[in-house]
Amino acid sequence: MFAIGFNMNIVTAESVENDFGIVNAWYNGQEATVRDVQLKIGEEVEIKVEVTSKIDGHIFVKLTNPLTTESYEIISGPSVFNKRIDNLNIESNWTKIYIWKIKPTGEWTDGNAPINLYVQFNKDYDDVERVEFTIANPTILDEQYTGPSLIHTTDQSSHDNSTSRGSSGFSLIFAMTCTALAVMWKQRNI
Repeated sequence: MFAIGFNMNIVTAESVENDFGIVNAWYNGQEATVRDVQLKIGEEVEIKVEVTSKIDGHIFVKLTNPLTTESYEIISGPSVFNKRIDNLNIESNWTKIYIWKIKPTGEWTDGNAPINLYVQFNKDYDDVERVEFTIANPTILDEQYTGPSLIHTTDQSSHDNSTSRGSSGFSLIFAMTCTALAVMWKQRNI
């Protein structure tokens, strides 16, 4: 008997939207909320957040980690963890993209260290809508990362994938091929 087993983890999420705005976030290009992630100490990841306003008012954005231990170091980005970014007197249809590059410090290992997002839309002093969610909840391993640094290019003409961390497309093609082979094998033996 021929059996094939595989585990395919497809992560999808939709933008979080309310009457005041739209928020979307990505962890290394995967839409939030990303699960089953493992990081080594010093392994860089990219957090991207896009906020769009439906109101005239103020928007406050904050990347948070609920642990008291400094689990991550911000390599680059518009703020440090738990520091609010103020966008005052913005107009409806305003959109802003924030990008942070972070890495585990090693202060917290062998456990999960969530990367959370908090966005507050203020139309008036008492007219407020909040969005809060976990972008990713990585397990930080007690191992030092020795691979290449996260490379982020904006030049789309470069197609050198030698530093690629893997391809979910390859996993899908592999899974489909295995399924097709299993079906053909079973039909052949009937």
